[in-house]
Amino acid sequence: MNNSSEYTTQQKNRIRIAVSLFFFSQGLAFSSWASRIPTIKSALGISEGQLGTLLLMMPIGQLCTMALSGKLVAKYGSKNVLKIVVLIYPLILCFIGLAQNFYQLGAVLFLFGVIGNMCNISVNTQGVEVEKIYGKSIMSSFHGAWSIAGFTGALIGLLMMNIHISTFYHFVIIYAIIVLNWFLNKKYLVESLPAPKQEKKSIFSKPDTTLVQLGVIGFLSMATEGAMFDWSGVYFQDIVKAPQNLVILGYASFMVMMATGRFVGDYFISRFGKQRIMQISGLLMFSGLMLSVFVPQLIVCTLAFMMVGLGVACNVPTVYSVAGKNKKVNPGVALAMVSSISFLGFLMGPPLIGYIAEMFDLRYSYGLFACFGLIMVFMVGRMKIFKD
Repeated sequence: MNNSSEYTTQQKNRIRIAVSLFFFSQGLAFSSWASRIPTIKSALGISEGQLGTLLLMMPIGQLCTMALSGKLVAKYGSKNVLKIVVLIYPLILCFIGLAQNFYQLGAVLFLFGVIGNMCNISVNTQGVEVEKIYGKSIMSSFHGAWSIAGFTGALIGLLMMNIHISTFYHFVIIYAIIVLNWFLNKKYLVESLPAPKQEKKSIFSKPDTTLVQLGVIGFLSMATEGAMFDWSGVYFQDIVKAPQNLVILGYASFMVMMATGRFVGDYFISRFGKQRIMQISGLLMFSGLMLSVFVPQLIVCTLAFMMVGLGVACNVPTVYSVAGKNKKVNPGVALAMVSSISFLGFLMGPPLIGYIAEMFDLRYSYGLFACFGLIMVFMVGRMKIFKD
């Protein structure tokens, strides 16, 4: 069993760096795809409605294999699963670059969701194992690495478009970067225990109530996160009426504070406890979004989006960390349920924002999502598992 005393400080740090880089690799693959969505949309002549349908293929793939992913990690260990799927994930990314029509792209995105889910569960299970080695909360910093990958992927995508590198060759370069990381860091991944014998039932049969609640909290936070990823620029353009060269300010302010919050979050969680930090986070989500709704001015909205970034920073890492320590369910199975429900929020939040905005106004969408923060505060306050 992983024990803090088995490792020197140098070994612990090397393991932490390796796992952080695997989080980074997954984030880099996902953000690289996101950075080229407009290019792919134009190249294949896909309408906005068709694009919405295509984007749903990833959560469908994720849901279809939620149980399988958890069982694989539980049976073979997160280390063994991650070493395989982390190479398949960017390979499928390359196939996205080769898709010639709507149907091919839909099929590949379905597989991208399937393997992405397996990556997500196995890498977060690794994060839980490393937390056991350290004996303290460090999950937020791993998700900080994912956030940095989001920046990096967007910047690489911008560079590739400006120097006219095709989508396929762009994705091949990303694949090469991830393979290099795999060679350098795979040996530092942590062994995890196999599932206990009694765990042979499906995670869909009589699911653990606590895990379902954790998944809902994760969903609320990641739906807000996804809404900020995809709609912050539009909000600054259409609602704030920001100058064209400052439209990116909304997205940038949110991302900077989210990444910062994840790198400092572990310190505050250790100092003040999970429950208090999660409740403050929910209040920041609510306050930031409502401020942007009622005072749609450039400076105010920039500060408001910074508040939202801080608000969502620690929620999902904390939820995953708590789920992975569930004593009744193997970490891989627990994370399969919680992360799958949570990530659905990230993938389905942006389309929901769009539907509400089309019927009413984008401010109504943000006002509704602000309520997610209050719901989270209420749920966290009622759950004993967050009390340290």
